[in-house]
Amino acid sequence: MLRGLCYLWMASLLPITFSGQLHSELTGVLDDCFCDIESIDVFNNFKIYPRIQKLTERDYFRYYRVNLNRPCPFWADDGHCSIKDCQVEPCPESKIPVGIKSGNYNRYSQVANANTDIVDCEQAQDLGAINSTLSNYSKEAFEDWARHDDAQDHFCELDDETSPDADYVDLLLNPERYTGYKGPSAWRVWNSIYEENCFKPRSVYRPLNPLVPPRGGDDDGEGFYNWLEGLCLEKRVFYRLISGLHSSINIHLCAEYLLDEGWGKSLWGPNVQEFRQRFDPAETKGEGTRRLKNLYFLYLIELRALSKVAPYFDRAFVNLYTGDRQEDRATKELLLQFFNETKAFPMHFDEKSMFAGQKIEAKTLKEEFRLHFKNISRIMDCVGCSKCRLWGKLQTQGLGTALKILFSEKEIKNLPEHSPSKGFQLTRQEIVALLNGFGRLSTSIHQLHAFRALLKKKR
Repeated sequence: MLRGLCYLWMASLLPITFSGQLHSELTGVLDDCFCDIESIDVFNNFKIYPRIQKLTERDYFRYYRVNLNRPCPFWADDGHCSIKDCQVEPCPESKIPVGIKSGNYNRYSQVANANTDIVDCEQAQDLGAINSTLSNYSKEAFEDWARHDDAQDHFCELDDETSPDADYVDLLLNPERYTGYKGPSAWRVWNSIYEENCFKPRSVYRPLNPLVPPRGGDDDGEGFYNWLEGLCLEKRVFYRLISGLHSSINIHLCAEYLLDEGWGKSLWGPNVQEFRQRFDPAETKGEGTRRLKNLYFLYLIELRALSKVAPYFDRAFVNLYTGDRQEDRATKELLLQFFNETKAFPMHFDEKSMFAGQKIEAKTLKEEFRLHFKNISRIMDCVGCSKCRLWGKLQTQGLGTALKILFSEKEIKNLPEHSPSKGFQLTRQEIVALLNGFGRLSTSIHQLHAFRALLKKKR
């Protein structure tokens, strides 16, 4: 069935290019893995995208607790963007039900509120609730897990969810879209990410940041990326993950662009010219195609992490607790169906090829990899637009959680069936970021097909 869909999908893609030249198509096998773009397109748009959309609309995944007031740790704060579309509307405290507010303090308590008549900022705060009386042994295990989790090394700088500066945000009411935030502040954020954290060799002088306009020299265009081949696999992967994340964010901004600001109501929609400026091979000297391929590579990495973490959620005692039993059961059923789809994908990225050298060198490289990514998560607190900061923090944490999963294979294999593990655990914040972050990647690939169709129609 998947192969048949693939043929149909490929037939729809073959005549569609950005500039009318077949050689510049976004097609073929990706570097550093054995998967082709056409297979990902079919799998995502027919299998994954409809399911991840339904999941992220559920109460558990809809609400994200985040601190948008943390100061930038690297340079003097530029201040928050004053454009109205940059603002984030948090859920008022009075509208947040007890199922959310008690979550962090009572992760595994028995469900106290089965009330389904909760409105507005509905439920979603707990990692899980055990639906039975706990033995003393189990309680001790939970306490041990909590101590371990607090001390555990993460790939991201986690927000303190108990901070008075942290708010619950309804992600559906604060969608990611173009807000008008640009200029020196946005440039400095991405420049810091690329230049200081992406393992750029000293011999490479041209900025990696795509926001920097080409200078017209010999180091522009596709040939510029020859330096990547001189890096080890792990450092190439790191750069491609960040480039893929940047590409995904840019696609969202192009797809939800402010087209018209009328009286009392703004019109949002796809901006084809903006998309071409960022990705058309003719306007980017071939670099746009590479950027989009990095998006597909990032998609594969997170897809692999989701398939590997499925056993964590398969355990009966792990509930997606919102306080509404019927809602919780339906959400977990949808999640397990989604995981079954991710496991069925036949061309997963092989993460075992990473950090496979000498033990000491591999450990040092892995720690360097982790610290560089953690640094990027801290840079997200330097974004001046609150809505951009919200989605930047969420998607960075989602990718950080995926990396944490990929590098915790032994711990996941040894998960106890009836109690939490001291070696591997996910907070609700990580779970929400993981699924919503992957949902953004899935949406980007889905939106790419829409842009192809618009470009074809325009020609």
